[in-house]
Amino acid sequence: MRADRLLSILLHLQNCGRMTTRQLAEKLEVSERTIHRDMEALSASGVPVYAERGSAGGWVLAEGYRTSLTGLKIDELQSLMLSSPSRVLNDLGLAKGYERAFWKLLSALPQPVQQDAWQVRERLHIDGAGWHESDETFPLLATIQDAVWLSRKLWVRYQREDALVERTLLPLGLVAKRSTWYLVAQIDADLRTYRISRFTEARVLEEAFVRPENFDLASYWEESTTQFKASLPRYPAVIRFREEAWPRLKQERYMKIASTHAAKSGWIEAEVEFHTLDSACALVLGYASLIEVREPAELRAEVISRARSILHLYENATRSTPDAAQ
Repeated sequence: MRADRLLSILLHLQNCGRMTTRQLAEKLEVSERTIHRDMEALSASGVPVYAERGSAGGWVLAEGYRTSLTGLKIDELQSLMLSSPSRVLNDLGLAKGYERAFWKLLSALPQPVQQDAWQVRERLHIDGAGWHESDETFPLLATIQDAVWLSRKLWVRYQREDALVERTLLPLGLVAKRSTWYLVAQIDADLRTYRISRFTEARVLEEAFVRPENFDLASYWEESTTQFKASLPRYPAVIRFREEAWPRLKQERYMKIASTHAAKSGWIEAEVEFHTLDSACALVLGYASLIEVREPAELRAEVISRARSILHLYENATRSTPDAAQ
């Protein structure tokens, strides 16, 4: 968020030459105090921005640095191109502003550098939304990245259920979702998504391929993610819970709350959606007496059964300890 704003400040100063704090604050829709803090951050990071005093004064970017914006190093440029508008930017109404800043920066670059920038944009997508953190390792990621960058066919061997499968793929792009990497590839006429940690071997082939003309990695990923979520199993239920459980309960990833209304004093009733009977039971038991299942009877009975099993386990354990016999 702040990085996008700092980039916008640089672009405004590059285009206008000189701007006052008020002008920048109005353009970026922030306070003048925020602009002063941003200028301090730019200066601390080595950007030669300074304030000229007087009636015609304002913030100025040193001339030498203004022209060097078009001389970005490739690795610096690629790091800027990695980020793409997230749901947070959409929610805040800033996604269009991000795109405008991106295209302004891109159009200011020499043609060969534009080509490198667009290649990164085509082949790499960062999805910052969370499912869960992963401790997976990706020893083959560098090899797969080479194939994606070079538009070369990729031979892979990967684990599918109980069998090792070999495939020759057309690697179209990489997606990072939190700490998990995925490969989007074409095989025959189909587009498929592979979890890279499941590859046991990978080899870049000599044969090049032509990327599908209308393929958009970010759009494909968004669509496939929507389809995946829609395909998840659903287990509806009605629960009631103590008010003190609400802050934690509304953050649960494996339960969707459809509606809530106040029940008796200190309790809230809710229509919810779990994935399965098993996952619903595990979640409810994790809240102990803070949650009661109202419907369906099947879930209620399973929670009671498991709770009795837990009680039985601890009762037996207590009777078998030396201290219990004294």
